[in-house]
Amino acid sequence: MPDDTRNPVAAPAGDGLDFHFSDDDFARVVRLIHAQAGISLGPSKRHMVYSRLGRRLRQRRLKRFVDYLDLVERPDSDERTSFVNALTTNLTSFFREPHHFPTLAALLRQHAAEAPLTIWCTAASTGEEPYSIAITACEALSTLTPPVKIIATDIDTDVLSTGAAGVYPIDRLDPLTPDRKRAWFLKGRGAQEGYARVRPELQALIEFRRVNLLEARWNVPTGLTAIFCRNVMIYFDHPTQAAILKRFAPLLAPGGRLFAGHSESFAHSAHVFRLLGRTVYEPVER
Repeated sequence: MPDDTRNPVAAPAGDGLDFHFSDDDFARVVRLIHAQAGISLGPSKRHMVYSRLGRRLRQRRLKRFVDYLDLVERPDSDERTSFVNALTTNLTSFFREPHHFPTLAALLRQHAAEAPLTIWCTAASTGEEPYSIAITACEALSTLTPPVKIIATDIDTDVLSTGAAGVYPIDRLDPLTPDRKRAWFLKGRGAQEGYARVRPELQALIEFRRVNLLEARWNVPTGLTAIFCRNVMIYFDHPTQAAILKRFAPLLAPGGRLFAGHSESFAHSAHVFRLLGRTVYEPVER
């Protein structure tokens, strides 16, 4: 999920552009992406929208945004998924916001007797976060086969395919210590030179699947030990955040934790989740 890393080229509506992009077109995009994915786009995102969706217009051989958006809105459209994928950004890395992982390790050790343990990573992106969770589980419980299942979801189907494959350019491993690189990754050779694959034991712990947090059904079990929903809520308005948090709370087992992003605060939902520490929350008991 979001946090802009694709460096869109500035392209405001006006003369000299490849595609006609009016104020009404932008307003329509804003409405559609909010309805489809809950993402709130402000005026500052207009250039980004033009850049990313412009690629889809080229692929579809269209000249006007209005024609593209008509295509997206057709009831039988096969373009809707690509529309959402184009407007969700996936900034991630291994062990991003590292202060959460010792907390997760302690939580897993504390609840090890209640195994199997299930963790939901709600914005899995290209897989670095769920694999970081899997490494933490293996290290915390001192086994390659911890009694842990990680459900890794995202709204973007393209990034889920990357995560499931578990193959990364070698420089994506830079945040890891040398010991972790050796322990958890297989270095590519020949045609795979410059790439690394996660160990199959880590892949075995993770199930990648598409989930849209705005959908009525998530197909996620209750009794979760942890929910990772980091740097996602900042793209939703407060009513959407509150609705999602209300649905998260009953999914957690007693003692379960919600891990949020460093810039996210849920003070507006203090009756649902209470802050325990640095962006770690627990449900309020009722």
